[in-house]
Amino acid sequence: MKHSFEIAVFEGDGIGPEIIAPTVDILRRMAAASNTYSLTFTNAPAGAAHYRETGESLPETSMAVARRADAILLSAMGLPSVRYADGTEISPQIDLRKALVLFAGVRPVTVRSGQFTPLKLPEGREIDFVLIRESTEGLFYTQGRGEVTRDEARETLLITRDISEKLFRFAFALARARKEARRGPGRVTCVDKANVFRAFAFFREIFDAEAARHPDLIADHAYVDATALWMVQKPWEFDVLVTENMFGDILSDLGAGLMGGLGLAPSADIGLDHALFQPCHGSAPDIAGKGVANPLAMILSAAMMLDWLGLRHDNPAMVSDAARLRSAADQVVADRRVLTRDLGGTASTDEVARAVLDALFVA
Repeated sequence: MKHSFEIAVFEGDGIGPEIIAPTVDILRRMAAASNTYSLTFTNAPAGAAHYRETGESLPETSMAVARRADAILLSAMGLPSVRYADGTEISPQIDLRKALVLFAGVRPVTVRSGQFTPLKLPEGREIDFVLIRESTEGLFYTQGRGEVTRDEARETLLITRDISEKLFRFAFALARARKEARRGPGRVTCVDKANVFRAFAFFREIFDAEAARHPDLIADHAYVDATALWMVQKPWEFDVLVTENMFGDILSDLGAGLMGGLGLAPSADIGLDHALFQPCHGSAPDIAGKGVANPLAMILSAAMMLDWLGLRHDNPAMVSDAARLRSAADQVVADRRVLTRDLGGTASTDEVARAVLDALFVA
């Protein structure tokens, strides 16, 4: 008997609709070929263009769809030219993270043998680590509510024990799963600035308490500035990194750079009851409508969604399909014959998506 899953689809702004359409098509085809699961997709309007037209960036009806759905697939969101009255950009994805308590922002960074990276990797080295960014508080806590006067501006960083404990439990569980899958040594690195800020000393203290519960795993610490350096010098040494919201926001883009660009950078925001999957890149309004956007980060985010659903609902076929989809995207990148211009190619969005489909069902 098939298990049916409802997926909330936020098409996004700019190139968002162009990259999510082929991704949904791939997911439909994979589900249609499966004997164990089916997928239904429900559109949920939101974003900067929606705000420009209606005055609402995230309608309550769309939030209701997100709460009800088994998972959320969200494309690139926001437009630089459309802002709230206080000058901040429209960011429904951040509102969703906070409302649904999606505290674990998961940003995998992988470079397999034969794939492009701007780094010169030593012979035989590959990059395979996961950056976990706390996604609901930190320096994003007062988003849109900072205090600004003529002479000064203030934002509040918030780190709570409740969210930090959930975050660290998630990080150590992921490290154990990666160790069992032989993808890492079972090491979790707390990335902070505990030498300067009391808030980060508090963050580290909670991390150490959780680490003590996992004597079979490795726990260590790194300051965020040193981590940025080591991500360039020796990224193959990392396994699972866990950090505050703003630090994670910055380091995840550095991780994308190691892979060759944001066009290859998927992500997930995961809580206890909900999860959202989206590419790390923005809406790129300058190329919207031209059919040249890179869909691979969106497709890889969809693979993360299948994996999460499969593990959560004990559906090995979904986990297997997630691995197949990742492998197909990796094959297209490694082959280098069908790539969009951000990766040095000339292919269109649809041509890249077709190449992934061919790798899935033809090769």
